[in-house]
Amino acid sequence: MSIIKKAIIPVAGAGTRFLPATKAQPKEMLPIIDKPVVQYIVEEAVASGIEDIILVTGPSKISIENHFDYNYELQNFLKKQGKEKDAAAVKNIADMANFIYVRQKGPYGNGTPVLNCRHIIGDEPFAVIWGDDLFVGEGKPRLKQLMEAYEKYANPILSCIEVDDEGANKYGIIDGVETEADIIQVKNIVEKPGPKKAPSRWGSIGAYILTPDIFPLLAKTKLGKDGELWLVDAIFALSKKRPLYAKKIKGKFYDTGSKFGWLKANIDFALQRDDLKGELKKYLKNLK
Repeated sequence: MSIIKKAIIPVAGAGTRFLPATKAQPKEMLPIIDKPVVQYIVEEAVASGIEDIILVTGPSKISIENHFDYNYELQNFLKKQGKEKDAAAVKNIADMANFIYVRQKGPYGNGTPVLNCRHIIGDEPFAVIWGDDLFVGEGKPRLKQLMEAYEKYANPILSCIEVDDEGANKYGIIDGVETEADIIQVKNIVEKPGPKKAPSRWGSIGAYILTPDIFPLLAKTKLGKDGELWLVDAIFALSKKRPLYAKKIKGKFYDTGSKFGWLKANIDFALQRDDLKGELKKYLKNLK
């Protein structure tokens, strides 16, 4: 049984890359086929053993709260229509976990939503998962892979994937030493170094297992690039006090916060569904 039971999912971002679609709807609620991105993220956490899902929200995000709440009127309507399976699926969304909502307060930056949850986390290790980084794990969910690494090393764990030249320009690249297969002890993360200056091809992407001693350091962290509070700055302050590791994730990554990443996820997920793959394959084959 995992000792990590709480996961923070920041969902307060404006989603400007998807305007105008996100003018009145959260980017996290954009669907992959017929399920919003954020539900896939929550399902990954629950499948990994998480019990408390902490969603850090902001203005215009009420639809996320509504999505993970009960809708008795809809459930009853579906039952009257004889759609018992659909009614159960709608109910199960709310049953998946204990949902906790925190309104983001403080400076811009991805460190703020984590700091906002300090009073809920207490003295426990916890997970942080971004609301638009979608992984399809090989054998095990991405977060479960991180949690198992934490149980062995008992120190903060980052997730990483192998990246190409484009990824070296897009992500923070890990500089470190492999302690065993799929585990790197992190010395540094070089932000977007490009392929020629990259110390490795392992990009830090997606999720973290952090320890509660991150909070006092995060509270003291000075605002960084663009005047924002950056979680990685606090993680590096923590790495001076204790070891920091990265787990090489086995699975496929989709950046659903980008248009092409979201489009790829829709196509790939559709090709895995019996009700869609036949027509989609035929359509793609006939494209000129």
